[in-house]
Amino acid sequence: MTSRPALGKIGIWTAALKLDVAPSEQVSEAVAELDELGYGAVWLGGSPSPDQAGVLLDATSRITVATGILSIWDHEAAYVAERHTALNAAHDGRFLLGLGVSHSALAGERYKRPYTAMKEYLTALDSAPAPVPAAQRVLAALGPKMLELSRDRAAGAHPYLVTPEHTAKARDALGKEAVLAPELKVVLDTDLERARATARDYLGRYLALPNYTNNFKRLGFEDADFADGGSDRLLAAMYALGDAETIRARVDEFLAAGADHIAIQVVSDGQGLPREQWRTLAEALPLDKS
Repeated sequence: MTSRPALGKIGIWTAALKLDVAPSEQVSEAVAELDELGYGAVWLGGSPSPDQAGVLLDATSRITVATGILSIWDHEAAYVAERHTALNAAHDGRFLLGLGVSHSALAGERYKRPYTAMKEYLTALDSAPAPVPAAQRVLAALGPKMLELSRDRAAGAHPYLVTPEHTAKARDALGKEAVLAPELKVVLDTDLERARATARDYLGRYLALPNYTNNFKRLGFEDADFADGGSDRLLAAMYALGDAETIRARVDEFLAAGADHIAIQVVSDGQGLPREQWRTLAEALPLDKS
């Protein structure tokens, strides 16, 4: 892959910027601030539509807006290709299409032969009247086959809920040229027990999804690590817990393991947009503030 998305080193992953989560004025103000703070990308979670990503593009001038991820079961390829082309034409190519197969528990009966379904979806994007170039899409890849597909038919991979060890293996699978942009959950709290409680409360929802627990097992974890919201060992692997400098050190581990970009997800026990935490992290992380 000769062309890479413009992501910078650090981005923000959040589902809280969707209009069904927060009012439009709050969404526009918050993403505009992320742009001003120097984050390279904002990853919109919760299987957003291209039109939801368009709201963020309208409110910004520099930052890349990515879907993190758009479920192939929820959005027709022809529609996605048409909107991708229109949004990039209107916003200087700042829309990156992140695609994933989601989970059987979420997709229901539609969830069949996910790897084959992803290949067919990519072919549909390739053959659409307004094709989505491989360099403008990334895949949510955890296992070897999907990582290879990310290398061969996309700009690279956007793995979710992974460790630096997984990142090193993913880099080997992807080679040097493909982009590798893992997500990292962080809890900005110096009280370790309270931070663990916050982390467990959020992680528990993912421990019922085999795509994640199977990947955890590939990384050396066992069923006992998945009980009661996750063992201390699992939390330490999947989160950065502590102050901004602790989080910076964990980000550096991912970068040293071969990541090009880290998509930071702030997890807290509060409601609403974590704008204060985003500001705090912007002071500690390697952003392009030019």
